[in-house]
Amino acid sequence: MTRRRTFPPPWLPVDGYLLALLGTVGLAVLLPASGTGATVAESAATAVVAVLFFLYGARLSTREALDGLRHWRLHLTVLGCTFLVFPLLGLAARALVPTVLTPELYTGFLFLCLVPSTIQSSIAFTSIARGNVPAAICAGSFSSLAGIVLTPLLAAALLGGGTGGLSADSVLRIALQLLAPFLLGQLLRPRLGGFLLRRKRVLGYVDRGSILLVVYTAFSQGMVAGIRHLVTPGRLALLLAAEAVLLAVMLTLTWYGAGRLGFDRADRIAIQFAGSKKSLAAGLPMASVLFGPHASLAVLPLMLYHQLQLMTCAPLAKHRAHAPKPPEPALR
Repeated sequence: MTRRRTFPPPWLPVDGYLLALLGTVGLAVLLPASGTGATVAESAATAVVAVLFFLYGARLSTREALDGLRHWRLHLTVLGCTFLVFPLLGLAARALVPTVLTPELYTGFLFLCLVPSTIQSSIAFTSIARGNVPAAICAGSFSSLAGIVLTPLLAAALLGGGTGGLSADSVLRIALQLLAPFLLGQLLRPRLGGFLLRRKRVLGYVDRGSILLVVYTAFSQGMVAGIRHLVTPGRLALLLAAEAVLLAVMLTLTWYGAGRLGFDRADRIAIQFAGSKKSLAAGLPMASVLFGPHASLAVLPLMLYHQLQLMTCAPLAKHRAHAPKPPEPALR
């Protein structure tokens, strides 16, 4: 009996979807959309972003999220890491400009600090590490919900003109393209939830294909604007080093900080993996709306961080799973 080959192979710690993203970037570098093609690609990307957030709203169970509120201290801790500690570290990284990061790359670095946490990978790593999986599910859901509102607001407050000109018109465009489809999806969830749940696998391809289109459009615009002259291999290496430090700091803070706050081991695992992650799936569509023609440089740090967190947290989760549990306190 022949074994079915998978790509990438299991021993290679690379997310297969990231390879597709890199391939899309390569396509944009070789064959960027321009002229009429660029107009069509931008219109299509605008439409698929709205569809993505409609599907997020239609699939996210509000009842399950509300049921998880009883573990409010854990969720507030994760939200604080995601939307308070991360942005503060992003602001502190301004000291790296211009020696380590260019102003354009710093804008993208700060933006990655503003996007919500992941759901899928946080749950997966928490499960592998034998942590509190229900808490990770709820924490990721709350972060995604909060990010729809908080990420654009934080971007407006912290990035200012660096986002390509956040104005009242930009805020209105964000509300129409992100928040309105999400709320519509929530309203229609009682009718569409079952249908979407039965077609979860197909919709997964829709999600990923839509994001690939957003990436192609963003990097096509970047190539037309001359992005290759703004990012050298040396700058990429420095960016990756800065992100490695960021991830190491967050993994350390979430683990030991949760311990100091009195959480047990299972909760600390959920906090560490949910509080140190950043969502590529949520961040890329938001960047396309927030940054417009400047989205290519804005999403580059997020794409690199996404792969870095996967490669780092996979062995960490296995280590947590095999680490000896602390002894139970003696009964008095």
